[in-house]
Amino acid sequence: MAQLLDMLAQCCSRPRYAFMLLTLIADVARPDGSAGPVVRHEGNLIPLRDWLCDALTPMAHRDPRRIALVERVRDDMCKTGQLTGDPDRDDPLVQEEVLIRARASGKTNLSRAASELVKAGLLKRHYQGYRVDHLNRGAQRQAVYTLMGRARTLMPIAAARATPTRVPRQGELFAP
Repeated sequence: MAQLLDMLAQCCSRPRYAFMLLTLIADVARPDGSAGPVVRHEGNLIPLRDWLCDALTPMAHRDPRRIALVERVRDDMCKTGQLTGDPDRDDPLVQEEVLIRARASGKTNLSRAASELVKAGLLKRHYQGYRVDHLNRGAQRQAVYTLMGRARTLMPIAAARATPTRVPRQGELFAP
C-alpha cells in the first residue's frame, strides 16, 4: 500500500483524489479488476462515470465553490422564472440542477485523474457500447476502467483471488 501511495504522489497532481478514485473503482470491480460500463446502485443501472462523480460529490459539499454554485444556480433559475418562491418546491429543483452541473465538472476532474493513472500504469481505460457516427469520441460509449499493477491491491481479497469464469466460445456445445 505504501508503494502505491508513493506512486500516486509522484505521478498525480491530486494524489488523494486519485486514491479515492482507485478505491471506488476497486469497490465495484469484477474479479478481473474491471469496472463498468454501468454500476448497479440502489437497484438501478447507472453509467460508471456518473456513479463515480456522485460518490465523490460529498467531498465538495462544504467547498466555497460548491456553495457559490448553489447561489449561481438559484440566481439563474430566478432570472428564467423557474422558481416559484416556495422553498419546499424550489430547493429540490435547485439541487437537481446543481447535481447536473457538478456532475459535468466532476467528469472533467475524473477524466483528468484517470488519464494520469493510465500514464502511471495503474489503470487501463477503454470504451464499450453502441457506436454511432458522431464527431465526439464518446459517441454513446461508456467508460470501462480496469485496475492494473499495484492498484489491484485495493481490491477485496476474495475478488482478487477469484478466477474469472471462462466464457464458452462459439462452436462449443457445453460449457465446462
